[in-house]
Amino acid sequence: MPAELGGSQISSLLESLPGIASVLRSPVADALVKAIRAAAGIGEFAFEDAEELIRYAVRRGLIGADEGERVLGDVEGALKAKRRAARGAKPKSARSPKLHKKAKAAKHKKPRR
Repeated sequence: MPAELGGSQISSLLESLPGIASVLRSPVADALVKAIRAAAGIGEFAFEDAEELIRYAVRRGLIGADEGERVLGDVEGALKAKRRAARGAKPKSARSPKLHKKAKAAKHKKPRR
């Protein structure tokens, strides 16, 4: 019969064996850390992380399944729109210099009275 490990034994095991924490760590914990980093602007947001967190919240009864589906639909739609905007947006250097000059002149033009 295998012995159960207590909290202090697990902590000492995690400290003594480098890399084991990433193997034993929960996918929910990973998704939470990645989402926090993405929210702070120091990491990339991944839809898979959102799915993991929503599934966890539904399993624990924190949110209903219908709300989870709505949130994932909203996130997926926002990510698609963001990708479309990134593909369609031209860098400033690719814009026509003639159009840029006209826009700049119109911006500084005095209104007529």
